[in-house]
Amino acid sequence: MKNIGIKISLYLNYFVFAILLNSVGIVILKSQKNYGVDEVQASILEAFKDMPIAIVSFFIASFLPRIGYKKAMLAGLALVTLACISMYFGNSFDNAKILFATVGVSFALIKVSVYSLIGTVTETKKEHNALMSSIEGFFMVGIALAYFLFPAFNNEKDPNSWLNVYWLLAGLSFLSFLFLLFIKFEETETAAGVNLKDDFLQMFKLMAKLLTIIFVVSVFLFVMIEQGILSWLPTFNTKVLHLPENISIMMASILAVSLAVGRLIAGIVTKKINWIWVLSFCIICAMLLVTFVLPKTVGLEVKNIDTLSDIPLIGFAFPLIGLFIAPIYPLLNSIVLSALPKNLQSSMTGLIVIFSALGGTLGSRITGWLFKNEGPEKAFYFTLIPMTLLLISFFILKKITAKDEI
Repeated sequence: MKNIGIKISLYLNYFVFAILLNSVGIVILKSQKNYGVDEVQASILEAFKDMPIAIVSFFIASFLPRIGYKKAMLAGLALVTLACISMYFGNSFDNAKILFATVGVSFALIKVSVYSLIGTVTETKKEHNALMSSIEGFFMVGIALAYFLFPAFNNEKDPNSWLNVYWLLAGLSFLSFLFLLFIKFEETETAAGVNLKDDFLQMFKLMAKLLTIIFVVSVFLFVMIEQGILSWLPTFNTKVLHLPENISIMMASILAVSLAVGRLIAGIVTKKINWIWVLSFCIICAMLLVTFVLPKTVGLEVKNIDTLSDIPLIGFAFPLIGLFIAPIYPLLNSIVLSALPKNLQSSMTGLIVIFSALGGTLGSRITGWLFKNEGPEKAFYFTLIPMTLLLISFFILKKITAKDEI
């Protein structure tokens, strides 16, 4: 049970931020209804979430070991606790921007710390892969919970009722803060260089490697797909399937649950099957769902929907794409991080977070533009483009890693 307290803390922190980060799709939907903004304006919330993640990660990733992972995570949890309370009292689109900007800054501190600490509390590549997949799977459980938490507080007769959920989220953040504060936390010195300038140079040296370039492009493409679908599925359910608001949000939870299940299964499957075949199978299945299942979902005639059980089975099919895209992100990260020396993992994690944030922002913005200009019925078909590029990147990455160029 070595490092059990630290591992529990990693799970708790990731769980809290899963709910906060991925509530952006719900808040996009509420912003259109409550604050009178259109799809393109609402999609800016993704940028307010992701750009601070990218900027903060760039400046602190390699330097964070000097600050201390525990201090960094405590700061992140304190900030989001205050931001949730501020959202309740502010109740405006501008406050939603502030909330997600704060969540973005805090998550940069949390994610770089969590990914770096995984390397310090595991001893083998298999342990690293298992812990990475399970933490990312638990992250998806938090995402799924968000799709039930917000409807639980939402009363369509009272447009402000949904804001009460932020008291609960503030409480969860504060409890995570207290747990982390009181656990024993021994950190080793893992800084890459001898000063801040040297730390930045270390990150840029990593960027110069072909492996890193292909890897971060793959991460960018995946997050573009995942966040584009996650953030806009509630709106798709409302405008295309014409579902009531609360049911639209709960329907989106199927995607999050399938992502969680897919990542947990991947941790088992990859112990027996080479990662390249797992990822290739997954992305091809995802492309087939978009090509053949999505058209039937778009053409679905839905009437008198009061509960999830009233929805025809085909309506549940497209969100199952999560089962197939789920393994991609943790496996890509683990493949590269577990192959690096521990003193370089913080720098590489910074690059992962930066390009994940950029991919999420661009994915949501493009999807928002497509929803407005091409129509919500056609928007998700465009995910086939990054999926095809991602499939190609897998084989390039496999070829490079086979040469031991890490």
